[in-house]
Amino acid sequence: MDAGLLLLRLVVGLLIAGHGVQKVSHLLGGDGLAGGTEEFRRDGFRGGRLTAVAAGGSQIGAGLFLAAGLLTPLAAMAAMGVMTVAGTVKRPHGLWVQHDGYEYPLILVVVSASLALTGPGGWSLDQALGVTPWPVWITVTATVVGPLSGLLTRAALHRPPAVAEGVRHARPAD
Repeated sequence: MDAGLLLLRLVVGLLIAGHGVQKVSHLLGGDGLAGGTEEFRRDGFRGGRLTAVAAGGSQIGAGLFLAAGLLTPLAAMAAMGVMTVAGTVKRPHGLWVQHDGYEYPLILVVVSASLALTGPGGWSLDQALGVTPWPVWITVTATVVGPLSGLLTRAALHRPPAVAEGVRHARPAD
């Protein structure tokens, strides 16, 4: 069981972190911070550069903490939040990823929730620090608050479609 949870944490955590790196740099095929900023503008979000830095930083931190099995419920909560936002962006395209749908963000949300609920396993920093098992109320709260925070972020930062269209044509400064 420990080996399986380690493999799951490493793959999912490092993929989430990699997405964050792409949003804020040219590493791993990213378009740099300017590209990340433009991606959020194109998707209709306010905040420009700050939004890209916050999302990228959240993904990097959450992914690395998940991979290490450190503060697992909190790391999973952050991962669920940012990937819920990604899922809302892709939702109009349907489920399947071949049509730019929300399948992949959904998988990352579900795996993050599963890691929050099951714990990181014995081969983790949480175990080494003696903080596992996490109390059920913490894991359940993290599993609920993660996606909810993503939905609230979407509601707070997303522009109505007409406003987002105007941003595409007249790009105001950050």
